[in-house]
Amino acid sequence: MTTDGVVEKATGRARGIDRVIGLMEYLHRRRAPARIADIARETGTPRSTMYELVNTLVEARWLEMRSDDGIVYFGPAMHYFGSDYLDSVDLIRKARTEVAHLSERMGETAQFCALEGNKYVVVLNEPGRRMFRISSEVGIKVPIPWTASGRLLVDHMGPSEILGFIPEEDFTLPDGRRIVQEEFLRDIAEARAAGFVRTTALVDRFTTCLAAPVRDAAGCCTATICFVVPADTEAEQQEEMIRLLKDSAARLSVPQ
Repeated sequence: MTTDGVVEKATGRARGIDRVIGLMEYLHRRRAPARIADIARETGTPRSTMYELVNTLVEARWLEMRSDDGIVYFGPAMHYFGSDYLDSVDLIRKARTEVAHLSERMGETAQFCALEGNKYVVVLNEPGRRMFRISSEVGIKVPIPWTASGRLLVDHMGPSEILGFIPEEDFTLPDGRRIVQEEFLRDIAEARAAGFVRTTALVDRFTTCLAAPVRDAAGCCTATICFVVPADTEAEQQEEMIRLLKDSAARLSVPQ
């Protein structure tokens, strides 16, 4: 029979797990080492509790103490876990080969992208050979309308479903420009018909993004494979990249 003591213990354990998740997500968003006191403040965790969590995670090598003044970051165990995950997912394992090949072939940044909830994320990123490289941070959530890939990743939905799925505020770009919803829906239909999408000057006015859909057996776009290039890239080069992306996406897709 459940007692108040058991319920309280279970609730406390769940709260502790939530705090570990919050700690990890904070470090991921920050993408840099942080002071334990700052993590506690930003995640709303009592400082004594955060120190206790950090000490436990340092012992497990999930975190690493970089100095004596309470600065921590991800530890080596996190790298091993991530490597195990990448090796265990067949699609991602195949995509790593494709992304590396595309980047080497064209000398430009190539990516493999997907949805996480109602946001877009870069799963794999292979920088190009340019001294000035264009790339996005792996794992950082970005509004769907801000991206070329986003116009493919929701193309299995109907118009009303798409507009219900994407938060209203996500149609506003960082510089304040507003993406017209009707134009966004038209872009989606055109991209699905063409088998690729090209956008220029969305988040970065100097960047063009080219993407092709990776589809499952039902024809749903589960991921995209992309090039991120300077906006002044010659049209002939862009056409070659689109051809390569389509070929790569076909190899990664499940036959329908």
